[in-house]
Amino acid sequence: MLHWIQYIRGYVSIKVWGYSTERFLNLCGNHDILVWDIENHGDYYTMKVSIEGFFALKSLLRKTGTRVSVLHRYGLPFFVPKIKKRKIFVAGLIVCLIFWMLTTRFIWDIEIDGNYSLTEDVLLDYLKGQGVHTTMKKSNLLIEELERNLREEYDIITWASLKVDGTTLIIQIRENEMTEYDTSVGNEQGSAKPSDNISAGKDIVATKDGTIVYMITRKGVPQVAVGDTVEKGQLLVSGAVPVYNDDLTIRRYQYYEADADIMITYDKSISVEKKIAYEDKVYSGNEKKILLLGIKDKEWNLSLGRIKYEAYDVFGEKKQVQLLEHLFLPAYYGTKYAKEYTLVEKNHTEEEMQEIMDGEWNKILQTLEEKGVEITGKNVTIKKNKDKWILNAGMQLVEEAVKKVNNTIEQIPVTESEEAAEISNE
Repeated sequence: MLHWIQYIRGYVSIKVWGYSTERFLNLCGNHDILVWDIENHGDYYTMKVSIEGFFALKSLLRKTGTRVSVLHRYGLPFFVPKIKKRKIFVAGLIVCLIFWMLTTRFIWDIEIDGNYSLTEDVLLDYLKGQGVHTTMKKSNLLIEELERNLREEYDIITWASLKVDGTTLIIQIRENEMTEYDTSVGNEQGSAKPSDNISAGKDIVATKDGTIVYMITRKGVPQVAVGDTVEKGQLLVSGAVPVYNDDLTIRRYQYYEADADIMITYDKSISVEKKIAYEDKVYSGNEKKILLLGIKDKEWNLSLGRIKYEAYDVFGEKKQVQLLEHLFLPAYYGTKYAKEYTLVEKNHTEEEMQEIMDGEWNKILQTLEEKGVEITGKNVTIKKNKDKWILNAGMQLVEEAVKKVNNTIEQIPVTESEEAAEISNE
């Protein structure tokens, strides 16, 4: 507090030397002239004194035969006159303060923590749909309502907390580690309840041409068996279960969502071609520096002259302007470099081509593995010629190549006599 009072009133750093500097210091104390930060340099002393105290030293200097010189000046009395001469600087400072005050009223960054199953993009899209985004006003942010909406929208979120730190909206969530399954459509044993509504029924059909190698039906009526050859779109399990009369005629249907494990084997051929010749970039070492400035979605490149290179790549990075830890401004800056290159035609060596074809084959295997496809047989050959290498793969695959579709079997109309019989039985 004392330091600020001294700064407002103003003070100077002085050098004192002469006949009797010790007596000078004693007289300062006797005349209530405050001096501080006194340092003895042998032949002279340095110290600090207020502006009023400095002008009161004149008589003490005569009595002691000492001399004084000002080393530095501090405080508002010395700063304000300098500022008055720099009107443009003062105007810029005021504009910056106003800009800073206005920008702190908005959200410029959103941080999400604690999400594992839900990706950040999914949550940001949901927030945008709720009107929460960067550049929005803090006053429009309804914290409690947004916390409640997050928990209601995503069952996996068990706890959500939102807070604003500077210009950053920090969202912390906690996800349920146990996945909840909807059992409302099943009974205690987990089997689906029958329905008289055709829209509730689901059939299982094939998505590929092939042969059935494995089949276990849990719900529904199987239409094929192991060893049967099927075509794409063919009905495999019907969700319409018939209810028979005493004479074994179909009285009506009960509709289920068909459930079965079905594996289909089929043949697949894949061919990949890779050229031996390729174009390689050779950088000349020439580059042009470009300064980058941007505000929101607008960007400006600042450079002297245009880029004269016929072919070039641009490398660089940009940073958002940050005043405090969580105080970001909607502006960014950076540096880019345009690096010249020329395209030179080259040929892969045989070792490089072998490595490329191995990489392509590994990509094929990885793709099939990610889809849950099992390879039961394969025949891979690589054909080499003057211009390119060709990989031909003939494979026998097994996968659950099925999907569920809406049931199409119409319900059998009930006659008046059958309806009367059902009522009497009840």
